[in-house]
Amino acid sequence: MSLKVIDLSQEIFQGMSVFPMHQPTFIMTNMTHEENMKQTGSKSLGFSARNLLISEHGGTHCDAVWEYKPSGETIENMPLEYFFGSAICIDLSNIPYSRYIETDDIKNALKNAKEELSKGDIVLMYTGHYDRNFKTDKWQTEYSGLSYEAAKYLADCGVVNIGVDAPAIDHPNDLNFSGHLVCGEYDITNSENLCNLDKVLNKRFLYFGLPLKIRGGSGSPIRAIALLEE
Repeated sequence: MSLKVIDLSQEIFQGMSVFPMHQPTFIMTNMTHEENMKQTGSKSLGFSARNLLISEHGGTHCDAVWEYKPSGETIENMPLEYFFGSAICIDLSNIPYSRYIETDDIKNALKNAKEELSKGDIVLMYTGHYDRNFKTDKWQTEYSGLSYEAAKYLADCGVVNIGVDAPAIDHPNDLNFSGHLVCGEYDITNSENLCNLDKVLNKRFLYFGLPLKIRGGSGSPIRAIALLEE
């Protein structure tokens, strides 16, 4: 069996777009090759490294339940099975940013994909927002998001990780933060700022989006990938 790897992660760089409540990303040179050679006295090899200042929610990332539920698990204590496993990407790109993603939208998308949800599934939502608005002033403001009922439907179906190609699984106007609220109620996670979901649309595949083992972490940047059979 041959497997194809699809990268679902955004690039990390200084100046990258970050959700307004989170730390902007800074990348600083720790030591150049030349500086290291001078320090070690080596004539043949120098080591260079940089320092990162980045939010736990910077770029493509996943959330710990503790971020939105004070009694929830922090990232290093959450089940790893929430961050890899069987996944389906559903097409919700027809939903305008002016309204919420509703339960019927999800059911129709699953029907069109000829897929059913099972306990332990990971669901990635292709909204088209990354393709349309990444690197524009609409990126942080004009995208759809889950209604409370739609998020609860996914959780009731046994979904453990809800992913999206937008800054959040919630609608920007939703001050109840319904998607995260449901994740807290069911002690599940979500993954945000994904990309390239058009390449896995209406497919079932093996997903990996493992968090760093950050002690007490509210979330973590991830390198999200999909593995598809060729």
